[in-house]
Amino acid sequence: MKDELTTLPGPQLLAAFDVIHDFIDTKLNTGRIRVAEFKPDGSISVNEEAKQAILMLFPIAPMTEGQTGPFYWRDKVPPKLDFVDGVRIVPGSYVRWGSHLEPGVVVMPNSHINIGAFVGKNTMVDTATTVGSCAQIGANVHLSGGVGIGGVLEPAQAALVMIGDNAFIGARSEVAEGCVVEEGAVLSMGCYMGQSTKIYDARSGELLKPGRIPARAVVVPGTLPSEDGTHGTYALIIKKTRDEGTDAKVALNEALR
Repeated sequence: MKDELTTLPGPQLLAAFDVIHDFIDTKLNTGRIRVAEFKPDGSISVNEEAKQAILMLFPIAPMTEGQTGPFYWRDKVPPKLDFVDGVRIVPGSYVRWGSHLEPGVVVMPNSHINIGAFVGKNTMVDTATTVGSCAQIGANVHLSGGVGIGGVLEPAQAALVMIGDNAFIGARSEVAEGCVVEEGAVLSMGCYMGQSTKIYDARSGELLKPGRIPARAVVVPGTLPSEDGTHGTYALIIKKTRDEGTDAKVALNEALR
């Protein structure tokens, strides 16, 4: 479909762009719809129409340029300038049009939030953090300094990253390739998570299915030995279930909001 759009005659191409742009502007940019959401049973509902709108936008969007404050930009997707009340965008951060931030979100310097992303209320996007295209971040989440949340645009991904409410992602951690971190889970500093990353649950002694961290799990980086014992492979280790002590360490500071 994307390739077909680029071959349309000029007037039809412009009409297609207008329809896609209007959909993103009035639906995703305002938060009226999301690219994906958790269902009550923990499964994920993906709005394929919204996802496809973003994927189809780039081949046909014209290059535009402008200046916002002292910053000059030249891009197919402009910066987002219409935020809801209660959102804080610290100078030096960049939020793209087509994303939506709920009240109470704080975005610190050197951070980037891409098109299609959704960031829930009272979430902290700390310094030098990236939230990729269509990534879905819950409410009361802390994305620590230097965290990378993968998107769906490049490399192209079928699934998108989901971070549940009240989760904590430690500094310099990466969650990509459509992985899911469920509600209240804690990833300590330096956890790297893709669809091939092994996940070992030390509470039960079992290897879990890759790509999903259970709710309220406390996770640290580690290694698992190979079957022949010749080497170790990087893995995420679930050390325990989140408790009051963990809550105290990762609590959000309401005074900052």
